[in-house]
Amino acid sequence: MSKPLHNNVCNEKNFSLLYEKYAQELGNFLYYKYGNTLNPTDKVQDAFIKLWENCAKVVPEKVKSFLYTVANNLMLNAVKHQKIVFKYQEVKPKDYTNESPEFVLRKKEFLKRYEKALSNLKEEERVAFMLSKIEGKTHKEVGEILGITKKVAEHRIYSAFKKLKEQLDDFR
Repeated sequence: MSKPLHNNVCNEKNFSLLYEKYAQELGNFLYYKYGNTLNPTDKVQDAFIKLWENCAKVVPEKVKSFLYTVANNLMLNAVKHQKIVFKYQEVKPKDYTNESPEFVLRKKEFLKRYEKALSNLKEEERVAFMLSKIEGKTHKEVGEILGITKKVAEHRIYSAFKKLKEQLDDFR
């Protein structure tokens, strides 16, 4: 059994020995687990600061466990924070396109005609079609949502699809 390096964590000399013993190893652990983007060396420093602040409460045998737990939690908090930042970071729309002006115009025209064609469908056909094609529901799920059988849902979807194809046929 190895001899412990420390008897009292609050002793500056013992704390310095603990730092020399665990800092590099802890930094490598965080680097391997989370990469370099979240500054693992900063988290190691913060973990040792927490150890110093709580040195009277930490039993000398539990120092390594305390350091690894604190450092890992600091990294997890940084990961959570980064996810929140990315979520709320405004994505600026690009003000240019690789599409030709003719294509953009045809796309707008098609969208108008598609919306008009959808509005010309019977309500039950439009609802079934949109549940199936827009929301990705199966025919069975469409039937359950609308309170109809699977076969009736299929008929409504295919009927709507056929009418849309007829009205938008010249856009091929």
